[in-house]
Amino acid sequence: MTIKTNAIKRFWAKGSVAALCALAVVAGLNVGFISPAKAELRIDITRGELKPMPIAVTRFPGEGVAETEIGQNMTQVIAADLERSGLFSPIDEKAFIQSAASLAVNPNFAEWRAINAQALVNGRVVTEPNGLLRVEFRLWDVLAETQMSGVAYRTQPNNWRRIAHKIADEIYKRITGETGYFDTRVVYVSESGPADNRTKRLAIMDQDGANHRFLSDGRFLVLNPRFSPTAQEVVYMSYFNDKPRVYVLDIDTGELELLGDFPGMTFAPRFAPDGNSVVMSQALDGNSEIYGLDLRTREKRQLTRHPAVDTSPSYSPDGSRIAFNSDRSGAQQLYVMNADGGGVQRISFGGGRYATPVWSPRGDLIAFTKSEGGRYYIGVMRPDGSGERLLAEGYLVEGPTWAPNGRVLMYYRQHPSRDGTKDRYRLYSIDLTGYNEREIVTPADGSDPAWSPLIP
Repeated sequence: MTIKTNAIKRFWAKGSVAALCALAVVAGLNVGFISPAKAELRIDITRGELKPMPIAVTRFPGEGVAETEIGQNMTQVIAADLERSGLFSPIDEKAFIQSAASLAVNPNFAEWRAINAQALVNGRVVTEPNGLLRVEFRLWDVLAETQMSGVAYRTQPNNWRRIAHKIADEIYKRITGETGYFDTRVVYVSESGPADNRTKRLAIMDQDGANHRFLSDGRFLVLNPRFSPTAQEVVYMSYFNDKPRVYVLDIDTGELELLGDFPGMTFAPRFAPDGNSVVMSQALDGNSEIYGLDLRTREKRQLTRHPAVDTSPSYSPDGSRIAFNSDRSGAQQLYVMNADGGGVQRISFGGGRYATPVWSPRGDLIAFTKSEGGRYYIGVMRPDGSGERLLAEGYLVEGPTWAPNGRVLMYYRQHPSRDGTKDRYRLYSIDLTGYNEREIVTPADGSDPAWSPLIP
């Protein structure tokens, strides 16, 4: 799909402190908004004391019935994206005072302040003579009475949902200062059938659960799907005739490439940040080690050499280091090593068992699974092991994966039944505060999610 964009007029009131402060960008983990009268009103996502920003997302009118319907659907998707982030509170359109017709000329900021809107979104949808859809939107700072952003998109009419996600990303970025994550996809393992005979299929969907489709037919067990840095390929493990194989699938073309038949148990494959190699675990003679596989030469290189179990490798964003878990200290803990296997350092020292480390795209945190006292946790810590925080807890929570902006995690949660035969597995997302947990609805049970980078 090709999307073309061009900027609509952007302006700020010269010399206006309010124009710069009313919707401020706060560095680091603090994101929020500041009013001209109170410079302390802001959202701090590190503490969970969330005060979502009231935002008015108005319907995008169209010239015809089809355009009007698309515009209405788009605004619903935009509002839903922003609301799920936990940082925004879309205002019910029943409270809107200004009409869409007059809003198209210019906002009446007094009327939007009257319903407590801090930010305002409006736009329109037009079909051009060449059949392309032109979608325009503007983001307004209601308190400072200025336009913060304005963009026009041209694309095929059936791509309206992706344009809605891109608009939500632009709003999120302009107000928080952080890159958005709405124009992304998630691959995961879709599960069905009885507990002793599960069918596990590879599936893909938008980050909000829309546009769901299956990528495998369920004849062979699928495990550990992971995106490539381009977001166009997925590496995963599958059992063929009861033998583990590692495949790379091109999502758009459906082309499937076998990376190799590896003796023993092979699992947890992940792409390197440059996309030219894969790191994975392989168990030979009962000993699990970590290996790197060059995708161009098919040369395999052993990175760990230890009688303990070394598994679940994950590259740092710059490709210089690898996080993994090992029981070499007697209990399962987290370790970091150089990409060539040298300089191994233990980073987790808390109680319980640590597993499945996943490096944040920002490089500042490592997510992990922890089990202690019969409970499971999703947590994060810095790469040196400091600052450990537990975000989610449950009977079983597992498989953390990062949104591309490094501010939200997705994972799966097991909901046990009384007899263990009808346990449910569901996907959830949570932000770094640990307070904004949301279920991602899927057609059947879901496990082992992997979040894509932003789609090119």
